[in-house]
Amino acid sequence: MFFSNFRRILLKLSGEAIKGSREYGIDPKYLVYIAEEIKSAIDLGVQVAIVIGGGNIFRGLAASENGMDRVAADYTGMLATVMNSLALKDALSKVGIDSRIQTAIEMKEIAEPFILDRARSHLIKERVLIFAAGTGNPYFTTDTAALRATEIDADALFKATKVDGVYSDDPMVNASAIKYSELSYMDVLRQELHVMDSTAISLSKDNDMPIVVFDMNES
Repeated sequence: MFFSNFRRILLKLSGEAIKGSREYGIDPKYLVYIAEEIKSAIDLGVQVAIVIGGGNIFRGLAASENGMDRVAADYTGMLATVMNSLALKDALSKVGIDSRIQTAIEMKEIAEPFILDRARSHLIKERVLIFAAGTGNPYFTTDTAALRATEIDADALFKATKVDGVYSDDPMVNASAIKYSELSYMDVLRQELHVMDSTAISLSKDNDMPIVVFDMNES
């Protein structure tokens, strides 16, 4: 019942989450599992907004490191997040959840542009709100869309991962990695812990936005 401590949350899902057990792309069955987990939070009366990544389809930074222009690569990555958002919206509809997509890059045929007042209205009407295309700016990851948590007056930012918290090292690689029960923003930045990118951590620090890291494979 942990979610019930919060009135409104922003859930950060990586593109890696969407691919399930596949090497790349979208796993529709796993996406329905994610939708059911989101529904369980809504059933507790929590308003849920989501920022979704696109790494399961395209990684802008990796592409730029291999010779692609960074700006073009980042915009391509933003389009991948729109594809994931459409797939997630479909999965949410399958479990009976009404949702809306808002994009930082206008594409009115398939989604609304990001308009803050409209975003808040959707949440009040108990619709799940999916933010796509990051912030619409190259050189920023979708982690930086943590900015949306502050804009919509969320009580916390929930970061879904493959492990059950924050560790001193990757626990899947290093069995001696230490798990932290609580960290300050400065601890994360000083120790260069890969919770989210440093810009997202700094934004959260400046706005006193709590970050809850959890294992998305646990109900």
